[in-house]
Amino acid sequence: MLSHMDADNRPQAVDVSGKEATLRTAEAQALVTLPPEAAEALRAGALASQKGPVFDTAILAGVMAAKQTAGLIPLCHTIPLEDCKVFIGFNEAGDVEIRCRAVARHKTGVEMEALTGASVAALTVYDMCKALSHGIVIRETKLLSKTGGKHDYHLPGG
Repeated sequence: MLSHMDADNRPQAVDVSGKEATLRTAEAQALVTLPPEAAEALRAGALASQKGPVFDTAILAGVMAAKQTAGLIPLCHTIPLEDCKVFIGFNEAGDVEIRCRAVARHKTGVEMEALTGASVAALTVYDMCKALSHGIVIRETKLLSKTGGKHDYHLPGG
């Protein structure tokens, strides 16, 4: 049975009242593939926007989104993040690689916060670069790792 369903198959929040608060961490990644002309302009720093520098604005958007996860994803618990960092740069394949790391001492994990932060940072890169091309592709949004709780997770090969 899914954790967010009751015995009658109706949605419910997970009851964490009996759990101990432990240190929870999660890291998620999103990749953004830009058409060559957009990638070149971004690398050259030629993208000026009224919203600010593309990567810096996306970092702020990612952190802000991670902190708002409970208001965006149904049945997520409100988790006061103790740390949230978003890292953005070009990887070896030429894609924009976005990583979001969330940390909290809580009764439930912060995977959704990390995934939300990475996703919204990727959407922000798209938004700020779409004037150059709508051929931007956001792909491979995934959980890389989580610690705390019953089981740790590390993406195999990640």
